Amino acid sequence: MSVLPGWLSEIPGEQPYPLVFATVSGAHLYGFPSVDSDVDLRGVHVLPVEEVAGLRHGPETLERTWTRDGVEMDLVTHDLAKFCRLLLGRNGYVLEQLLSPLVVASSAVHEELVALAPGCLTRHHAHHYLGFARTQWGLFLKTMELKPLLYTFRVLATGTHLMRTGELEADLTRLYAYGPAYLPELVALKRDAEHGRSPSVLRVEADVERMTAALEEARDASALPERAAAEHALHDLVVQARLAAP
Repeated sequence: MSVLPGWLSEIPGEQPYPLVFATVSGAHLYGFPSVDSDVDLRGVHVLPVEEVAGLRHGPETLERTWTRDGVEMDLVTHDLAKFCRLLLGRNGYVLEQLLSPLVVASSAVHEELVALAPGCLTRHHAHHYLGFARTQWGLFLKTMELKPLLYTFRVLATGTHLMRTGELEADLTRLYAYGPAYLPELVALKRDAEHGRSPSVLRVEADVERMTAALEEARDASALPERAAAEHALHDLVVQARLAAP
């Protein structure tokens, strides 16, 4: 299994704006990093008042890709206000980033965001996972690579678990009960090579169809609300964090 480099904690302090948090996403979060996987860092920065209240607006999104000690790094951060809009937009990506247990940097605002996350959940998050699964399944059919196949299974399992329990779990190795019995074998193969070919698996299409139907049924029966309840609290948090920014 790929081990995260010890110098990750240095990266938040090297950014142009203070970070509310930085977490590891991607294959490391999903439970199947390869020996040659890059490290996906995701987070939130805070623009100072003078870069949002005047004529010149600071960057809402910052992206950076580089290599350090042979490790490919990919860093994406959103300004706090944009991130909160995404949270309210039924976006599973940002929820997974916020709630990732692989925390590189945190803060009091991060803790408040985590506390408000349950108020952002709705049954409509199922649409995010269904759409992502369709995209990854299409990519698998074109390339026959193992990675998009595992992503297909991962998002379907994550979405179904979310709809049934209200809990966000992005690690496929904790969600095997939702998928076919051969998933552990696929995960083991993925850990050996980032872009390896998928082995021939009988009934894989039927298994994807079954898991898709299970997510749709879980969405329709979910106790999650229709609308997010945290909008006012998130607004107040953005204002407070902005005013406190150096």
